[in-house]
Amino acid sequence: MKKFSLLAITFLIAISVKAQDVVKFPPLDASPVDIAYFPNKAVKFKKTDTPSPSIKVIYSRPSVKGRVIFGDLIKYGEVWRVGANENTEIKFYKPATINGVAVPAGTYSLFAIPEKDKWTIIINKELDLWGGYAYDESKDVVKISVPVKALATPVEALSIAFTSKDAITNLVIGWDKTSVEVPITIK
Repeated sequence: MKKFSLLAITFLIAISVKAQDVVKFPPLDASPVDIAYFPNKAVKFKKTDTPSPSIKVIYSRPSVKGRVIFGDLIKYGEVWRVGANENTEIKFYKPATINGVAVPAGTYSLFAIPEKDKWTIIINKELDLWGGYAYDESKDVVKISVPVKALATPVEALSIAFTSKDAITNLVIGWDKTSVEVPITIK
């Protein structure tokens, strides 16, 4: 009886191990997802004096990998999702103003139309898109033209951060040798 029980347990373990082999987890994405918050330390993991966030951006971070980015991989004059994979989303926890336009609290898509010397930044109501392929201009909330700034040190992976001075919060997008800043006023 002991041999039979041992054989049965061995068989069940073998079946269990085989069942675990069925799941094939994908490798790490080439453009991993990241999140930028304003204020930068605004995430509440436990009750502290840490402020609640005013803005959150969820985006995928493609890398340069020796490629020519703007004007080649990202075509000038075409709508871009500001990242890779699904379109970038920006959430305003509080009402904001961008370029004199009131933006109600809520979640939006963030697009750009890069040019050599300026970008058009677009805040759009449409969510859950893959890239910029289904971009619908009629759902734009804000469009603002911002100048391009050349970076002295290239940024390998697309990066988004925030800076703040006085009452202005700047959404800063940097990739390769290019950076832009979008001024936002939080109400």
